[in-house]
Amino acid sequence: RIETCHFCSHPVYPSKGMTFVRNDAKVFRFCRSKCHKNFKMKRNPRKLAWTKAFRRAHNKEMTVDSTLKFAQRRNIPLKYDRNHTAETLKAMERVAEIKAKRSRQFYKNRMKSNRAEQLAADRKLVAEYQHLLPPKYRDIKEVDMMDEQEVAERMDAVEESILEEERLREEARQMSRNKAPQKMKVGGEMDE
Repeated sequence: RIETCHFCSHPVYPSKGMTFVRNDAKVFRFCRSKCHKNFKMKRNPRKLAWTKAFRRAHNKEMTVDSTLKFAQRRNIPLKYDRNHTAETLKAMERVAEIKAKRSRQFYKNRMKSNRAEQLAADRKLVAEYQHLLPPKYRDIKEVDMMDEQEVAERMDAVEESILEEERLREEARQMSRNKAPQKMKVGGEMDE
């Protein structure tokens, strides 16, 4: 049988985790030492964000759903029946599919309100750090607002500045080629 951790509600598989039996014979199972230590420190699982109890208490996971009833513990043993076992296994797969689908939908509904806020935050971030974007993505909003004549003028100005830079580079290259090699003398004078 796969038990659940008393503290965080994660599954505890056979031979894994630890079991603590109190003097009143109540059994507590823990998935790892982290949960055991938190239990001994008398921490409330509903106040720790990584536990299932917290997630359920703060509406981050489904709490009311018919698929959750299938996971309830049943202590009444049944006589083995091959057909019944086959049906149960099929039903378990189907319930898992339904549960996954519902939890995805629950998450989407929960995140709907967050989407507009996230979009606004992303836009602000992009506007603030425009200089880090590749040139083709910079100032897209400004280009959209400008008419064709302004765009053409801006492009001409950019082309002129590029041509000017190339001309200056070429002049510097010519100057370095025309310069005769010089030799340094012992006294610090230059000899041509």
